[in-house]
Amino acid sequence: MSKLIDKATAHFEDVLAGGVQGPIRVDEWDADIYFKPTTTMQQESQIIKLTQDGKATEALIQTLIMKACDKEGKAVFEPADKVRLMNAVDPKIILSIVTKMNADEEDIEDALGN
Repeated sequence: MSKLIDKATAHFEDVLAGGVQGPIRVDEWDADIYFKPTTTMQQESQIIKLTQDGKATEALIQTLIMKACDKEGKAVFEPADKVRLMNAVDPKIILSIVTKMNADEEDIEDALGN
């Protein structure tokens, strides 16, 4: 009989193998943004900590960096882009993208009955 941890990790591997979601069309950037529909607990804990520390804007940027990717699943932003994203990119566009990412995640959960 397999251990429960083996079943849990197998499930998460299946979720990760599900591919990317999207695209989210960003006309202002002349780009389509795809995204990874899930993150690890370690990544989620970074977002939660930023939010709890009153750094909601930074949490949005971190979410974008972690989830945004191209059609093949390759990250389109690097951690080194954080400062430029925070200071030199229209915050309305970032908020729109992250909101759509999260809305798709909620739609998926609703469809699964979770």
